[in-house]
Amino acid sequence: MNDPLQLARPEILALKPYEHAAWDPALERLHANEAPWPPLAHAGDAPLNRYPEPQPRALVARLAALYGVEPSRLLVGRGSDEAIDLLTRAFCAAGHDSVVVCPPTFGMYAVAASIQGASVIDVPLRRDAGFALDTPAVIAALRPGVKLVYLCSPNNPTGNLIPETDVVAVLRAAAGRALVVVDEAYMEFAGSPGFASRLDEFPHLVVLKTLSKAHGLAGARIGALLAMPQVVALLRKIIPPYAIPQPTVEAVMQALEEPQLAVTRERVATVVHERERLAVALAATPGVERVWPSAGNFLLVDFADAGAAFTAICGAGLLVRDFRSKPGLARALRITVGSPTQNDRLIRSLQA
Repeated sequence: MNDPLQLARPEILALKPYEHAAWDPALERLHANEAPWPPLAHAGDAPLNRYPEPQPRALVARLAALYGVEPSRLLVGRGSDEAIDLLTRAFCAAGHDSVVVCPPTFGMYAVAASIQGASVIDVPLRRDAGFALDTPAVIAALRPGVKLVYLCSPNNPTGNLIPETDVVAVLRAAAGRALVVVDEAYMEFAGSPGFASRLDEFPHLVVLKTLSKAHGLAGARIGALLAMPQVVALLRKIIPPYAIPQPTVEAVMQALEEPQLAVTRERVATVVHERERLAVALAATPGVERVWPSAGNFLLVDFADAGAAFTAICGAGLLVRDFRSKPGLARALRITVGSPTQNDRLIRSLQA
C-alpha cells in the first residue's frame, strides 16, 4: 500500500494542532478577542478587525476549479516557498532524513532542508544533454531516509520541461519510499497539462502551483499545494492558523474571475511569443554563445563575457539574474521575458 503518511515524522502525525477560533458567518463574533470596529481606512469587502479564514473556503474552491482537483486536495499557502517549508518540516527529521534535488534548480528546496537539519542529495542535471534529468541517478539516490524528491518542471533557471516519461519513472521508483514533489510554477508557459490529474495514480505525488508568474500576482504571495487529502490534512496541522491576509484573499478572488483569466491567457500567449522572438534575436547577437531552450517565462543565456553583458544590460536600465557563481552556469545570465518594449531595449543594449 502506497500511503504517503507512512513517510511523515511520527511527532507530526501525533501533533495536536493549534485550535483556531471557528465561526458561523450567521453569528456576530465575540469569541476571538477581536476589536469590534474595523479601521477607518479600510475599503475592502471584509473588515480587517476580524481574523481571516485559515484556509479561505471560497479561495480554495476557486483554485481547485482552476487546477482541476477536489478542494480537499488543495492547500493554500504564501507562495510555493511556504509549501516547500511545510513539506520539509512535516516529513524530514533533523539529522536523519534527506531530500533529493537536481541542480541547477530552484534554491529553496535545499535552503528549507538545511534549515530543518535534513541533508541534501544533489543529482545534477545533465548539461551535455540540455540539462536533462539524470533519471537513473535520481532513482539510485532513493536510499533509506530520503523523504522528498524535488523535480522542477519547467526547471528554474534552465527553462527545460522534464519529459513526462522521466517524471513517471521517478514516481514509480519512489512509491512507498519518498514523496515526489513536482514544482510547476512555470507550467502555464509550457503548454503542458502537468501532473495535477494524476494524484490517484500516484498517491505520493505532490504538485506545487503559484499565482506569481502567469497570473502576475507575485506581490500577493499565493501558491497552492496539490496532494492527496491525507497529505493536505497533515500539512494543515502545521501551517500558521491565519496565514492568508484578508486583502490578499479579496484581490486574488477578483483576479481569478473569468474576465481576468481571459486577460491572463492573452498575456501568457504574448510572453510565449516574445520568448521565441527574444531567443532568436539573442542567438544572432555577437557575444552570445548559447540560448538554452525554455518552456518558462525566461531564457538562460551563455555569453562569451557574461560580466560585460550584465553591465550592458544594466546600462539600459534593466536588471537580469547573474548565475555565474552556480555550478555549471559559469557564463550564464537568466533573462526574464519582459514587455515587447523592454525586450527591444535589452536586445539593443547587447547589440551595441
